[in-house]
Amino acid sequence: EAFDKENVFKTHTEITNTEKAPIELEKYASSMLHLNAPAYYLTQYDGDWAREANAHTQQLHYGKKEVDTKLGTRANMFVSPFFQLSLGEPAGEDHGQVLTGTLAWTGNFRFCFDMDHLGQLRVISGINPYFSQRTLKKGETFVTPDFIFTLSGHGTGQASRNLHDWARRYQVKDGMGDRMTLLNNWEATYFDFDQDKLIKLIGEAKELGVDMFLLDDGWFGNKYPRNGDTQGLGDWQETADKLPDGIGRLTEEAARQGVKFGLWIEPEMVNPKSELYEKHKDWVITLPNRDEYYFRNQLVLDLSNPKVQDYVFDVVDGLMTKYPDIAYFKWDCNSPITNIYSNFEGTNQQHLYVDYVRGLYKVLDRIAAKYPNLPMMLCSGGGGRTDYEGLKYFTEMWPSDDTDPIERLYIQWGYSQVFPAKVQAAHVTTWNKDTSVKFRTNVAMMAKLGFDLNLHDLTSDELAYVKRSIKEYNDLKPAILDGDQYRLISPYGNNHAATQYVTKDRKNSVVFVFDIYPRYDQFYAQKAPRVMFKGLEPATVYNVEEINRFDGSKGEVKSYSGDYLMTIGLPMLGGTKLTSKVYKLSAQ
Repeated sequence: EAFDKENVFKTHTEITNTEKAPIELEKYASSMLHLNAPAYYLTQYDGDWAREANAHTQQLHYGKKEVDTKLGTRANMFVSPFFQLSLGEPAGEDHGQVLTGTLAWTGNFRFCFDMDHLGQLRVISGINPYFSQRTLKKGETFVTPDFIFTLSGHGTGQASRNLHDWARRYQVKDGMGDRMTLLNNWEATYFDFDQDKLIKLIGEAKELGVDMFLLDDGWFGNKYPRNGDTQGLGDWQETADKLPDGIGRLTEEAARQGVKFGLWIEPEMVNPKSELYEKHKDWVITLPNRDEYYFRNQLVLDLSNPKVQDYVFDVVDGLMTKYPDIAYFKWDCNSPITNIYSNFEGTNQQHLYVDYVRGLYKVLDRIAAKYPNLPMMLCSGGGGRTDYEGLKYFTEMWPSDDTDPIERLYIQWGYSQVFPAKVQAAHVTTWNKDTSVKFRTNVAMMAKLGFDLNLHDLTSDELAYVKRSIKEYNDLKPAILDGDQYRLISPYGNNHAATQYVTKDRKNSVVFVFDIYPRYDQFYAQKAPRVMFKGLEPATVYNVEEINRFDGSKGEVKSYSGDYLMTIGLPMLGGTKLTSKVYKLSAQ
């Protein structure tokens, strides 16, 4: 399927058994692209928990290079399901030919780069065939997930903007709609809260000026109260001594305060210390002849089992039926599949990795059908699930548990290669207290803004700044969430970073500039580079003003032509470490 305006392609494979007897598929793929270029440079995005989506580039030579995962649920924990392939020479932001591709599949994937003796390259993309054989009966058809790609002749920046436009228009849930700012309770309380404390926090969300209060982990379980991550997962009833009046008291208070109410859930998982496990051990993916292996003290429920699918759907449906004012779910998934084995009678164990993901989609289809306008965050211990099929059902994703703003500059830079800012949730927290509240807020403003702070830890000046920032962010949403993104200065190999967003009509723009650890020599010798803008109309005159100052003062407004800003640029970088600036451009 071709999307000509966005220059994006979507391809999949349909395999039908027209034989008389069943056939066994051992290897299959969504796409095979054949390329012939003088050289190939592959950029993959890998890492681990709290350091996701780090860019690594290598030249390909004869033989096979594979990028894959076998984790099942938290599939993307070590490597993201996308890549960039430069043809001829390494592509830059604005130059070079580059193919950017991603697999829309919330499970195991594999990209195989197979270069022959003539220098020709085959790129084979799809579900990882590891433990994913398929038996097709006569007349059955197996449909692979979509492989999505774009080919840019103008560098990685254009490839990204192609995918951003396509995703907002055609793929992401409510891709052209708004996004809510929020206050999460996690860093303010962790598991230590009760009804009165949460009611106060809902009031603080109102005072802060965000759209929603989000209650995170720790609100459920009675026989095994969820006071830590060792028990209670699977028992989705409010803990009586924490919430004696239930979630309903909280949604009522949120409505009274004029904010929305959101809730954390992890319905695919179970703690062995839970009533669900005691009643339905057969619902758990685990080998019967092995000791159970716990990742984060939990196990994965078997979504290939229709009864488990009903149970997971009922977690959401039961809460929404009882508390229809819940406006948002943060859907977490913290464990990969370990000791993979289904205890569901009649299961073909070779099918389990694929059947699990298809079972998840069946649940999400039911939720989407009954609650079509319900926003949800796709979370998985950070960046464990970051794919476009999942984002058909979720309005946003959680790129990383790491909210250190310096690390987030790299993480958000990596994800922006494929995903628009609108789907990247970014929260202001206390990670890296060497950075100011302004620096942390400015990094989070480059995506879907949220807060995870104890407001009482802020000074009065910091609180006033944060409140102003939320109002300014709401004014900047058309550029940040729906405009064109231009990566001006990469944090890789630099002591600075800068990113620009431009509205589709080219009349307004916002630029975020970060001085991370600038070198003294650079500024003493007055050799600091100027920031070169992009995406503007050359003949248009723009008023440029620094906004979002910590003290609330107004910056001096100066006027420049788009041509000047894009060819000469402005001296925006500074010599003081861990500082940030935000500039607003408005066409005259």
